[in-house]
Amino acid sequence: MTKRIFRSICLVALIVFLASVILIMGVLYEYFSNVEQTQLKIQTNLAAQGVTNEGIEYFRDLEVTDYRISWIDTEGNVLYDSKSDTAEMENHLEREEVQQALLKGYGVSRRYSNTLMERSFYSAQKLKDGTILRLSISQNSIWILLLGMAQPIGIIFAIAFILSIVLAIRVSKKIVKPLNEIDLDNPLSNEGYDELSPFLRRIDSQQKQLLEQRMELVQKGNELDTIIGSMNEGMILLNPKGKIISINPAAKRLLDASEDCIGADMLSLSRDLELQKILSDAIQGKQGERIIPLHGESYQVDANPITSENAVKGTALFFFNVTEKEKAEQIRREFTANVSHELKTPLHSISGYAELLKNDMVKEIDRIPFAGKIYDEAQRMIRLVEDIISLSHLDEGAKDMQYEDIDLYELAKEAAQSLEQEAKTACVTLEVSGVHTMLSGIARLLYSIIYNLCDNAIKYNRKNGKVIITVENRDTNVVLSVMDTGIGIASEHQERIFERFYRVDKSHSKAVGGTGLGLSIVKHAAKIHYAKIEIKSIVGKGTTVVVTFPKS
Repeated sequence: MTKRIFRSICLVALIVFLASVILIMGVLYEYFSNVEQTQLKIQTNLAAQGVTNEGIEYFRDLEVTDYRISWIDTEGNVLYDSKSDTAEMENHLEREEVQQALLKGYGVSRRYSNTLMERSFYSAQKLKDGTILRLSISQNSIWILLLGMAQPIGIIFAIAFILSIVLAIRVSKKIVKPLNEIDLDNPLSNEGYDELSPFLRRIDSQQKQLLEQRMELVQKGNELDTIIGSMNEGMILLNPKGKIISINPAAKRLLDASEDCIGADMLSLSRDLELQKILSDAIQGKQGERIIPLHGESYQVDANPITSENAVKGTALFFFNVTEKEKAEQIRREFTANVSHELKTPLHSISGYAELLKNDMVKEIDRIPFAGKIYDEAQRMIRLVEDIISLSHLDEGAKDMQYEDIDLYELAKEAAQSLEQEAKTACVTLEVSGVHTMLSGIARLLYSIIYNLCDNAIKYNRKNGKVIITVENRDTNVVLSVMDTGIGIASEHQERIFERFYRVDKSHSKAVGGTGLGLSIVKHAAKIHYAKIEIKSIVGKGTTVVVTFPKS
């Protein structure tokens, strides 16, 4: 901008200088021409008086250097000329100044000679005898005049040019200085040109809008970083070349990535072929997903292409832990298979006994035992279906059941009384100890916990063994423990005994009966009461199951 102002000032100064020279020279040239014309008229008048008084004698010994004098008769013939021979001169009757003098008594004219580059002034006056006396003088043209003054004009031009440069530099800097000193961070605090006020107000308004937008973007960015950073699922954003542009902490932990992995190639973090396959498909615009193992767990990886204007601009990778989902699916398949198996056995028995009865292939004495077998198998199926319904109800959270204050000690005594006959049959002593303790819970579920734990303790006990139910009231919780002197549980089975249909000793389990769902019911009922289950068992010596209920 400074250069443009500098050039503009220099150009204006040059134009003004040239215009001034032309104007002044033109005015002065015209002024002096008029003065010379006036002097020529005076000289013509004086010469006319001399010729009138003396006639031809006036021209004798007349020395004229600046002027040319011509005397012309009424026919236009030149009688005398101070510069040329009259015999060789043409007729002057048609000359402009002569014609004016014949008509008006006085005439003037100006003629320009391209050859001589000069202008001639003519003044003619009519004498008393009708003849014409004409004086002329030559004047250089304005171009000759300019040429003659070239040196002084050049000096003046050089001085003016230098002054223009100095002035242009100072003026341009002075003009630009307020603009360079504008504080764009505080536009309204500037003191400069009034013409800039609307511009500065607009800048101030836009800065406020930009600040608001920036704060909003920063806030949203912080929120997004917080959300992404707190995600349990891994997330990675890649550019079209497979370079990492963003990765959250969960993904770093999964892939054991360093803090400075931004900009690294995805291959440097994982060389899993399945992952590379879906990543390659995503770069080509195809969605994909795979299950890959990471740190001993299963993760579902979703690759989604990020497109804009029908072009892939990047890829988003999401890592979802599906270990529990796969376990749940496996449990569901096992549960379905176990239910089918558990139902198939009694159904086959019932069908076989019923077919024999139908075909009258059973002796009369055996009909009652056959009917008893059918009844027992049907009861087994009923108990299995009831346990499955109970588990399904517990899976839904048992939201329709009401909490109430329950004396856990009295509930334990009630469960022990219900199992008293079974304990006698198995030659097992059943005892209840502890103190009366109130607990807020669902009576039906608490009863099922005690009943199933005691039922298992009796079934898997030894002859003349013991089962002791203990209720303790502690500061922050209530503890229920069921101790037996039975066969015990090996450590490798202790984590799985609460799974549905899981049996430690399948042959013994079939012998003692049961649906295989009792401990699963215990686990779900305890979970609803936020209780914690612990198992202490020694093979061959017995097992103690401790259920700890929080008071609040």
